Amino acid sequence: MVLTRELGLTSGSSREFTYISARSYNSRAFFTMGEHTLAVPMELFALNRRRLWDCLRTKAPRGVVILEGGRDVDLHDTDVNFVFQQESYFHWMFGVDEPDFYGALDLATGRSYLFAPQFNEDHTIYMGALPSCDELKKKYAVDVVCYVNQMKCVLKDLKPEVLLTLSGINSDSGLLAKEAVFEGISEFNVDNAMLYPEITECRVIKTSLELDVLRYVNKISSDAHKLVMNRMQPGMYEYQAEAIFQHYCYYTGGCRNMGYTCICTSGHNGSVLHYGHAAAPNNKRIQNGDMLLFDMGAKYCGYVADITCSFPASGKFTKLQAAVYNAVLAARNAVLAALKPGVNWVDMHLLANKEMLTSMKGSGILTGNIDDMMKANLGAVFQPHGLGHLMGKDVHDVGGYLSNDPVRPKLPGLRNLRTARVLRAGMVLTVEPGCYFIDTLLDTALKTPAHSRFLVPEMIEQLRGSGGVRIEDDVVITETGHENLTQVPRTIEEIEAFKENKSFT
Repeated sequence: MVLTRELGLTSGSSREFTYISARSYNSRAFFTMGEHTLAVPMELFALNRRRLWDCLRTKAPRGVVILEGGRDVDLHDTDVNFVFQQESYFHWMFGVDEPDFYGALDLATGRSYLFAPQFNEDHTIYMGALPSCDELKKKYAVDVVCYVNQMKCVLKDLKPEVLLTLSGINSDSGLLAKEAVFEGISEFNVDNAMLYPEITECRVIKTSLELDVLRYVNKISSDAHKLVMNRMQPGMYEYQAEAIFQHYCYYTGGCRNMGYTCICTSGHNGSVLHYGHAAAPNNKRIQNGDMLLFDMGAKYCGYVADITCSFPASGKFTKLQAAVYNAVLAARNAVLAALKPGVNWVDMHLLANKEMLTSMKGSGILTGNIDDMMKANLGAVFQPHGLGHLMGKDVHDVGGYLSNDPVRPKLPGLRNLRTARVLRAGMVLTVEPGCYFIDTLLDTALKTPAHSRFLVPEMIEQLRGSGGVRIEDDVVITETGHENLTQVPRTIEEIEAFKENKSFT
C-alpha cells in the first residue's frame, strides 16, 4: 500500500511525498516510522557514499574509508543508558540506527561494508537479537555485512594502501570528530587528514533526497509550532509548550528525537539566547504581558529542523512589542529577498542589522544616522549572535569554517557567525535575525559613548526586561534564489488571526 500527501511550498509549488507501509519492504529498503510518516529510501545514503567516492577515488585509488558509529553511553554510573543517537558522519554514509557498528567504503571498487556487533545470549534475552548479516544487508542496502570481530581480516583481504579515518575539528563545537579505532588498526597504513575536509564539504551541499527529508521534518516542526501558538496562553508554564511540541512531532511525525534542547522562553527569559538548558529548564509561569519566544525543531531519519516563533502570550501585540517584532521581521524579509548563490553570508548579517536598526529608529527606540550606527557596530548590542548557520544532519551543521577559508570575522556579533561562506545552491541554512534586551549589553552600551548616543534611554528602560524576539526560518539555496522550508504565521496580522483560530495558509 502506498499513501501520498502533498506538502505545500511557499513558492507556490507542491511536492509529493510517498508514505510506504512495512508490507512494501520486500522490493526496496526504506527508513520509516509508519504509514503516516515519510519513507526515506536507502538510496539517499548510497548516493552520499557515491559522492564521497567520486571525491576520493583519484586521490586514494587503493584506499578504504573507515568510520566508527556511535556507542551506547551509560547514564553516569548507572545501568541506564542515554537515548541513543547515531554519530552524524556515520549516519550520513550508512543510515544505520543501531550502536556499535563500523562502516567501510572501498575506493578501488566503490563497494560498501558494514561491521555489526555480536552479542551473547544474555544480551539477546534482555535487549533482543540484532538482525542477521543478511537482514542488515537488505535493511541498509549495502554490499557486504560482517561482524566486527571479522573486520581486520576483511580489510586485509581488500589490500588497501591506506585507511582513511575521520579526524577534524568541528568549527561550531570545537570538538574533535570521532576517529575509528579497532583491534588491529596498527597493522594498516592510516591517513587521518584527507577524509575530513572531503566528507564535510559533501555534507554542506544537500542532494534532492536529503532535501525531501528536510522538507518533511520542517513540515512536522512547522505544524507543531502552529499547534503551540494556538494553545499557549497566560497561566501555563514554558515547559508545556515543549511538551505540546514534542508530543506532536513524535505522535504525528514519528520524530522520536529533537534536533536540540527546546528553547521555550517567556518575558525576560527571551533575552537568554540558549535558554532551556539544565540550569534554566523552561519552568517559568507565563504572565499576561509576556512576549513568548519558542525555538524548537524535530529530528527525523537523522535530519533536523530549527524554527523559532515569537508572539505575545495574550494573542495581541502591544505597540512596543509590535515595534520590536516588525524590526526583526523587516530584517528577515530583507535577507530572504537577497538570498541566492554568490551572496556572502557576512553581508547578509550586516543587511539584517541595517534593516533592524532602521526600523528601530522609525519606532523611536533609536536616534541618529543609520550609517553611523553601522560603523559603530550598534547591531551587536541587540543581535549578539550570528544571523544563522548551516543545517542538515546537525542543527549547527558542519562546514562553516574549513581550514582558514573563509576567515572568521572578529567584530562582536559577526565573530559569532557560524559560517562566513559565499552561498552555493544546495546549501541549507537558518535565517534567524533577533532583537534582545540583555541587561549586560544594555548597561555597557549606555556607558559607551560610541553606542549611547544612538539609544533613547526612556525607550530602552521600557523595553528592559521584555526579553526579545527571534524569527527563524530554514531555507535551501536554489540555482536562482531560495526555497523557504518553514511554514508558520509570520506577520503580526497572521499571528493575531491565527491565535483567534482564523485560517492561515
